[in-house]
Amino acid sequence: MIIAGVDEAGRGPLAGPVVAAAAVLTREQSERLLSSGLADSKKLTSARRERIFREIQAMGVPWKAQAASPLRIDRMNILQASLWAMGRSVRSLGVYFDIVIVDGSFTIPGLEFSQKALPKADSNIPEVAAASVCAKVLRDRAMTAMDRLFPGYGFAGHKGYPTKAHFEALKELGPSKIHRKSFNLHC
Repeated sequence: MIIAGVDEAGRGPLAGPVVAAAAVLTREQSERLLSSGLADSKKLTSARRERIFREIQAMGVPWKAQAASPLRIDRMNILQASLWAMGRSVRSLGVYFDIVIVDGSFTIPGLEFSQKALPKADSNIPEVAAASVCAKVLRDRAMTAMDRLFPGYGFAGHKGYPTKAHFEALKELGPSKIHRKSFNLHC
């Protein structure tokens, strides 16, 4: 059975996009990536995620990603924006697969493919782990770029997550254009 794995990165931050990715692996790609340390992106260091992401690209793994902007998140809510981005990433894959495995408890509304939601799929299914790595690397890179556009918030360090330093920056500077207004920003 050919699996399209889907995951997202960035549901919990106060700022920036949520990024979803979908990936399809051959058995050989799966084995090679697992031997290189492929795992749930949250369990990998930034350097290891970047290395595995480069390997995914070098191997020609079919993957696609889609970001949902803070504006979309505020308009739809974070869950619906995440599912929207997941659906867009799956639909743009352009390769054959039998089933979509979604990390989490929710399937993607309106998706015209067979799918199953599995909590912790990013720890158990290589295709979902690969999607997790792609989504996390792309979101982290976006937040590092946002750090240059919105100096003072520390986005390169905390990536928009609700850290003490982030809350202090919010109190001092107020929300930026990439902060999620529908989230409790404590400022």
